[in-house]
Amino acid sequence: MRLDVWLWAVRAYKTRSTAVDAIRAGNVQVNQAIPKPSRDVQPGDLIVAKVGDLTRTLRAKGSPRSRVGAALVPEYAEDLTPPEERIRIRTPSTEIVGFRPKGSGRPTKRDRRRIDEIIS
Repeated sequence: MRLDVWLWAVRAYKTRSTAVDAIRAGNVQVNQAIPKPSRDVQPGDLIVAKVGDLTRTLRAKGSPRSRVGAALVPEYAEDLTPPEERIRIRTPSTEIVGFRPKGSGRPTKRDRRRIDEIIS
């Protein structure tokens, strides 16, 4: 099965065209090599795909006939993505201008002055 179809079938990308664009942009590696979208995926191939801000690591187990449901994905792809990668994505960055932790209340006058200094 072609790499772009496989990535779409195991739900790494929402559409096949986004999978093709990611492969051509160099955001996908197969066994530490940059492939073409038409490369065949073999069982045991290690696929590293950058999906948005997340870098997913998948090991191919097989090729589905077509796109499969989320519950069936583990039959065709083993997810080796480190847990730290998923936690990093969930954690909001404190470098965002005006970021305030949820539940911290309204900014004080002093806080507003600091925010204005950062913005200006």
